[in-house]
Amino acid sequence: MSALKWGQGKERGAAGPALFGLPLSPGHFVLPRVLRRPVRVLARLGVGEFQAPRFSAAILSGVLIASSSAYGAYLGGDVEGIVQSITARTGFAVDQVKVVGNRQTSEIDILDRLELDGWTSLIGFNAEAARERISGLPWIEVAAVRKVYPHTLEVRVEEREPFALWQQGNDLSVIEKDGAVIAPFSGGTQVLLPLLIGAGAPAKAPDFLAKIEKYPELASRVKGYVRVGERRWDLKLDNGITVKLPEDGEDQAIAELVGMDHDKGLLSRDIAAVDMRLTDRLVVQLTPEAATQREAALSEKPKSLKRKPETKI
Repeated sequence: MSALKWGQGKERGAAGPALFGLPLSPGHFVLPRVLRRPVRVLARLGVGEFQAPRFSAAILSGVLIASSSAYGAYLGGDVEGIVQSITARTGFAVDQVKVVGNRQTSEIDILDRLELDGWTSLIGFNAEAARERISGLPWIEVAAVRKVYPHTLEVRVEEREPFALWQQGNDLSVIEKDGAVIAPFSGGTQVLLPLLIGAGAPAKAPDFLAKIEKYPELASRVKGYVRVGERRWDLKLDNGITVKLPEDGEDQAIAELVGMDHDKGLLSRDIAAVDMRLTDRLVVQLTPEAATQREAALSEKPKSLKRKPETKI
């Protein structure tokens, strides 16, 4: 009521309302409702009538200490650790991780790159930094890390596509179609990939393997593609036969090879190699056992072929 009638006291000679000894306003002046209580408290404080609540000194001291600690943590770079600690203990600690899309990459390797310590807070967790760490794994092409509140991390990855195995000396690596090395050979389903051998093989392999795949019956028998002198190819078959293709005209040579095998069973015989490097002839190399047997057969002459003595009549 006094806030609404401050102007009436002046007509009776009374002093008008004042704040710290200064008159607020002459005449009839009405303060907005939201300002009335703060102005009254300040007015009482100015004349010494305001009494602070109990424990106000302790509360102000606590606020001062907390603000000083927060400022010190900010200057020392420890704010992130404090936020992590507080939020992790209030229900935001990461306790579940979902990994989607990995085939060749172990989940353990992905979890290691997340760098979780058991009390990692989802609020303070840096998802972008974790994504960059996961992207550094050999098989990972694209990675995404998403926070699912209150306590779950979701990791989605897309892996690089393996094309073949590439052997150089004693080193065996998994490569992409463009020849880029993905990772060392680790077994498992990787053994089903085509095997390329020799320098320069990855660069020429995509086109050459496409030619072989036109003949499924031949492709299913090839266990290794050997690049010779970075000029031509040898085929290593599953029964040990080596097919030496020419430097030029390999398409025609492959078609002729498949035709001879279909008509005469060439690749099922006891031979070691088929040399197609010469344009005017086909050279077949026997296995040592077959060569020995052939020599023995040629050295024996059938009795029916021995020359009979002439008889006079």
